[in-house]
Amino acid sequence: MTPTGDFPGSWRPNTSSAVALFDQLRLRIIELVDAGVLAVGAKLPPVRNLAGVLDVAPHTVARAYKELEAAGVVATRGRNGTVVCARDDRWGALAGVAAQYAAAAKAQGASFAEAVQLLAAAYDAD
Repeated sequence: MTPTGDFPGSWRPNTSSAVALFDQLRLRIIELVDAGVLAVGAKLPPVRNLAGVLDVAPHTVARAYKELEAAGVVATRGRNGTVVCARDDRWGALAGVAAQYAAAAKAQGASFAEAVQLLAAAYDAD
């Protein structure tokens, strides 16, 4: 496993932001992964350790990790911790969900343009 080095460094969630703390952490990790700062195989700190460093509840970190895992950004490997996944793994998971959405849209009789419009609306809903 590759160490995460300085993660999370000086970054801290903004407690006065309207964005939930877990979501701020989730977005920060995605940003670092996409920038290559957190490399494939990098081991993220244990939930309780990171919660202590960030001064947030362990549930906050656990939720961020859970959502990152659902998105294919990280994988939790029990006692071996949570590690950054390869982008191909992330895209593979997303491609599977996209195929399900496309099949559902076709089954409902939606055109490609209508399916894209619905997806864009859902993507921008937050």
